[in-house]
Amino acid sequence: MTVPTFTIESALDPRLEDYRAMRDRDLRGDGARPGVFIGESRLVVERMVALGIPMRSVLVERRHAEWMRDLLGTARPSDTPLFVADESVLRSVVGFDVHRGVLAIGERPTRDALTIDRAVPRRDRLTVLLVDGVNNADNMGGLYRNAAAFGVDAVVLSPTCHDHLYRKAIRVSLGHALAVPTARSEHWVEDLRRLRDEWGLTIVAAAIGPGSVDLGDLASDPALERVALLVGNEFSGLSDAALHLADVRVRIAMAPGVDSLNVATAAAVLLHRLSRAPLS
Repeated sequence: MTVPTFTIESALDPRLEDYRAMRDRDLRGDGARPGVFIGESRLVVERMVALGIPMRSVLVERRHAEWMRDLLGTARPSDTPLFVADESVLRSVVGFDVHRGVLAIGERPTRDALTIDRAVPRRDRLTVLLVDGVNNADNMGGLYRNAAAFGVDAVVLSPTCHDHLYRKAIRVSLGHALAVPTARSEHWVEDLRRLRDEWGLTIVAAAIGPGSVDLGDLASDPALERVALLVGNEFSGLSDAALHLADVRVRIAMAPGVDSLNVATAAAVLLHRLSRAPLS
């Protein structure tokens, strides 16, 4: 099927409404663009096509038109409208320089699709990443990239976490935020308790201080077949309610004078040792 392609000459073209003033609308969260999200960069749009994510449209600079038309031709269905414009038009529409020149409007999963019952499988060996109040887009993207790298079966986000489908978070994750099964909790403490009691997960909290054990000692425990790693906010750490539900607290040994790592970096170190997925 031929990909429907349209040349856009004016930033005022009404067909570009979904892309308009992206920066300002993104600051207002997903409510500013109900039901959709923005995919940014060639790699992310390739991932969207590979995953079969429905797209309302794609907008590219002229230099990307032929490549994108070929890519969309492989999608099923292949009738996603392709809008092609000069760089100046894109810049005027979205409100800033779009250095990558590739944008797409993807359909956002509904809240009903983002529950722990749908996202978290029930099996013997299981690795889950629990994210408590992380609100930086780069860190969110890094956490998803790590989750994919270390075979995490699902990510569960607290109600106060940043939108994992924010365009920068998706781009930093290399598109893995679109692929790793995700639940967005609306009742954080209740969901943590359910994961511990119903799924049989051992909740391992990344936390320093009294009562914490060294990662090297914990990782060798053969009893940890179902592990949920709990990581917290970039500045305040884990909430008291989440920390209270943890079965064990784990710390990463560091040089004197240093007591913490960036949350995504810490998660990578911990998941490398704690993941129950087969790693090559």
